[in-house]
Amino acid sequence: MEKKNCYILGIESSCDDTAAAVINNGVILSNIVATQKIHEEYGGVVPELASRAHQQNIVPVVTQALKRANINKNELKAIAFTRGPGLMGSLLVGTSFSKSLAFGLDIPLLDVNHMQAHILAHFINTEGKKPPSFPFIALTISGGHTQIVKVSHYFEMEILGETIDDAVGEAFDKSAKILGLTYPGGPLIDKHAQNGDPKKFKFPKPKVAPLDFSFSGLKTSVLYFIERNVAENPNFIKENMDDICASLQYTIVSYIMDKLKNAVKITGINEIAIGGGVSANSGIRKALEEAETTYGWKVHIPKFEYCTDNAAMIAIVGELKFKNGIFANQSVSANARMRY
Repeated sequence: MEKKNCYILGIESSCDDTAAAVINNGVILSNIVATQKIHEEYGGVVPELASRAHQQNIVPVVTQALKRANINKNELKAIAFTRGPGLMGSLLVGTSFSKSLAFGLDIPLLDVNHMQAHILAHFINTEGKKPPSFPFIALTISGGHTQIVKVSHYFEMEILGETIDDAVGEAFDKSAKILGLTYPGGPLIDKHAQNGDPKKFKFPKPKVAPLDFSFSGLKTSVLYFIERNVAENPNFIKENMDDICASLQYTIVSYIMDKLKNAVKITGINEIAIGGGVSANSGIRKALEEAETTYGWKVHIPKFEYCTDNAAMIAIVGELKFKNGIFANQSVSANARMRY
């Protein structure tokens, strides 16, 4: 029997990407992202500029998502949106727009936790990929978060460990800035690392609880390392860029893998799914793929388009909530520090 169409619009505006997607029974029909380039000249996201750009982008992005999906707004069954966590000004734009559109169309509203969405993106109907089986361990790694989460069901998640200071994406970006690379620097470190020797330089792995992370000390050690060597040789960075990036990436990836090994040992769960912007990093992807052979883990790595902030992941959570009758009402408000 053919499934009845159930079009749901997903809207993402937690940081500096304005995104909209349409889903129908697990299949993504459109996934549009407007990236804000203005932050590059500031070396990081400027919250006020981000919220203004969201206001400019949200209508065109939603319009394009509907057009690409080949439907009109009156065919929508519900609106899903990112409630939090994220930048308050950015979240307010998406929340206000979604509430207004749902009210105007007289259809249900579905509020989505951004971090849950990174995890549940694995349940998007993707050719050649099977979703994780419950329970599984999720590693969410991004510019704002680094967490190890036990996922027992779609909406039953427990944080087992997280960073006590900076997120891994921030460590990459700040280290890149020290090296004189442009923002966002994480992908550039990854690119340089491809041609470098990962064992050339040694950086320390911070010592914290078995499932927690810390990256502030690593950033400081990179700063002192660069200052010390540049004082001796002004061309040190230029002459060693690939090796520095490879060594830094190797340290971060092996640190993350140490924590995942601890999580598998403590929980007895060896099915791992990663999500978040840093899950696009080639080093962590390769390490996880090797872990399948070395440790017998079952690993789930998302498509690149579902790694960084996107609305497809918001749409899939919206669809899951819709099917489970978990709705929000018009009194719902953005929550910048939203937890699981």
